[in-house]
Amino acid sequence: MNASTALHALADDPVDRDRAEAAVAELLTALGHDLAREHLTETPRRVVDGLLELTTPEPFAMTTFANDTGYDDLVVVRGIRFTSLCAHHLLPFRGEAVVAYLPGERLVGLSKLARVVERRARGLQVQESLTAQIADDLDDALAPRGVGVVLRAEHLCMSIRGVRAPESLTETAAFRGVVAHDERLQGRILDGRSGS
Repeated sequence: MNASTALHALADDPVDRDRAEAAVAELLTALGHDLAREHLTETPRRVVDGLLELTTPEPFAMTTFANDTGYDDLVVVRGIRFTSLCAHHLLPFRGEAVVAYLPGERLVGLSKLARVVERRARGLQVQESLTAQIADDLDDALAPRGVGVVLRAEHLCMSIRGVRAPESLTETAAFRGVVAHDERLQGRILDGRSGS
């Protein structure tokens, strides 16, 4: 399966809901919680529903158009909100993505840039891999001259437990093609500055 096909495919792994709900119930019981309590009786089902929603990507078609006008400057979409689950702690990390590409022969529907972020964020992830996956998906699907992806996120595994550093942000970036070697373009993507 090539990367473009992978971008549109859903996982074929079957979900065993009964087993998942039993596992959540067992975990809560092992942690000393009484599942007979009114507010906990439906918790195993709700947890499984929530985890499925956060880890199941929705399919979409990557809509592209011929670059008939020869547009050759960056296309940048900022403020793409995302939430993913930390693969290490099963706690959310959430933030904003900046996604940019330098068109080649094809342009992409702008909403698809947000959809790639949303699709890849649905899963058990680490931010570094998520950033690279988004960049690679766009590079494979569009064959642009360059791609830039920047994610800034708060990790609840770090802000509400452990070190308890609320509002700290982790920034990751992935650059492909000519963007990987052009600090001016990277600067425009990272913080909107025009560069020197």
